[in-house]
Amino acid sequence: MGDVAMTVPVLLALIRENPNLKLLVLTRPFFAPIFEKVPNTYVFIADLKNKHKGLLGIYRLAAELKKLRLRGVADLHNVLRTKLLKLFFTGKRVPFIQINKGRREKRIITSWRNKELSPLKSTHERYADVFRALGYTITLNREDVLKTCDPTKAVNSFLNSKNKKLIGIAPFAAFTGKMYPINLMEKVLEKLNNTDKYKIILFGGGKEEAMSLRYMAEKYTNCFEAIGKLSFSDEICLISHLKLMVSMDSGNGHLSAMYGIPTVTIWGITHPCVGFAPFGQPMRNSIVADRGKYPMIPTSVYGNKYPKGYEKVMESIDPQMVYSKIEAVLKE
Repeated sequence: MGDVAMTVPVLLALIRENPNLKLLVLTRPFFAPIFEKVPNTYVFIADLKNKHKGLLGIYRLAAELKKLRLRGVADLHNVLRTKLLKLFFTGKRVPFIQINKGRREKRIITSWRNKELSPLKSTHERYADVFRALGYTITLNREDVLKTCDPTKAVNSFLNSKNKKLIGIAPFAAFTGKMYPINLMEKVLEKLNNTDKYKIILFGGGKEEAMSLRYMAEKYTNCFEAIGKLSFSDEICLISHLKLMVSMDSGNGHLSAMYGIPTVTIWGITHPCVGFAPFGQPMRNSIVADRGKYPMIPTSVYGNKYPKGYEKVMESIDPQMVYSKIEAVLKE
């Protein structure tokens, strides 16, 4: 989801500089709401579980897309499915440009050795490079973000904050190596709750996550969990109304950043220098684990690989540090 959300500021910049351009976004049905407010943009659903499943399904998908007389294809994913799609476009004289993910540089920067870090090209710029290769001008600008959504009735039920600042916290991630321990996150929540200045919305998904968030929402009077109470479209809309989002190196941070919401990210065995920092966020909004104790950070791109002894990297980040960063960013 994070990779998908990261495309939004790039598409906004592309449309701003090429206002007559029309975009067709090929994506999974769940991600369609991410593009609802992007101008000149239409969504084409890839039904990867049924009609477009497997080799024959990708062939069928290519045939459907060819009928639309596309002037070019920007592959921002560059995985097996899109490689097959490119193969089936051969001979149609449609430019099909694939993203250069910088795999070699990322292998070097995530190698398990002590190292000095130099920031790699951001994923947003890598996306932009694909459109540049197709012949379009595009310059990324921090102002290329979505406007706040008009709230639905369901979203409005979360917005009644009695003059308290609305902040979001998304404490989970796909891999434990980039997830702040829930017991430490609870200490952050306790500090925020006790100020009585904030209304805290807890974001996440899955049964176990829902149980943890429900427990914290019941324990702290200023905490409310959103799991199962909103559609994905409404959840995105709610995020657009936040004053600040606290996220791991995960999708919710990119959803808030695509609205220009100040976003504090907490990094474990991954690191923002690899190129996945949320759009438009200053580096000071990133809280990174102690590289003095763990000099091999980052140990992987996605947070799924780390050497022995790096299991508790996230514990090097004190809850007071997270709380202080939230307060500082809100004052800005």
